[in-house]
Amino acid sequence: MDKFFENFDSEKLAELALEYGIPLLKAVVLYIIGAWLIKRVMRLTRKFFQAKDYDITLEKFLMNIIKWGLWIVLIITVVGTLGVQTTSLAAGLAAIGLAVGLALQGSLSNFAGGVLLLLFKPFKVGDTVEAQGITGTIKEIDILQTKVVTFDRKLAIIPNGPLLNGNIINHDVEGIRRCDTTIGVSYDADIPKTMEALRKLAAEHPLTLEDPAPVIVVAANADSSINIHVRPYTKSEDMWTVYWYLQENFKPTLDAIGVEIPYPHRTLVQKPE
Repeated sequence: MDKFFENFDSEKLAELALEYGIPLLKAVVLYIIGAWLIKRVMRLTRKFFQAKDYDITLEKFLMNIIKWGLWIVLIITVVGTLGVQTTSLAAGLAAIGLAVGLALQGSLSNFAGGVLLLLFKPFKVGDTVEAQGITGTIKEIDILQTKVVTFDRKLAIIPNGPLLNGNIINHDVEGIRRCDTTIGVSYDADIPKTMEALRKLAAEHPLTLEDPAPVIVVAANADSSINIHVRPYTKSEDMWTVYWYLQENFKPTLDAIGVEIPYPHRTLVQKPE
């Protein structure tokens, strides 16, 4: 042991301490300060998002992107302080990112679609939409996919990439909807009297809006009936209530004024033998 200390050069120890100790100390101090700054930035960013009332999914996503971006910058800076060549490290990270991007092209498309959906908000949770051949109520909007509950209570999961690139019809964005239905009446019917009865039927429901007023028009002179469009306006959430009310009361209303609802007839002609 004594021989070891005799051969130990204190000057070399001092050189090693200067060569490695000071950079290591700088790296530790830089890491501590950087970690504190990241926490501070994240706290301020969270307050900003809350003040702007961003969608909670978008808020979490952006917070994660900012956090990981800041940590990557900090780690590269700390490693550079220790004397490691950060250029090769950054090139390696870029190569890994490129490989992952090529392997996940479809997922990245859905990812980008999810970000744009959350930013531009063509619909929100609870809206009734038509998209990708599916009609239903938006249940959840994730970064990669959107969940829609159809009217027959099935769960449809639509990738955000195709969803954003296709046509989207939002039935609720204006707050009101037109309740479209058609009733066919006989050619013997008194059309003005029939239209007035249907107008009264549509207008008397308490959920029917006065402005815009119900639209009652003759739509077509069909083969066996005169088709009349009955189109009252309602709040978005009341549309189906009014629709089913009309379907239930069309016949009693027309029966009360002596108007027949025609149905298909078939005539059989028998040739004599």
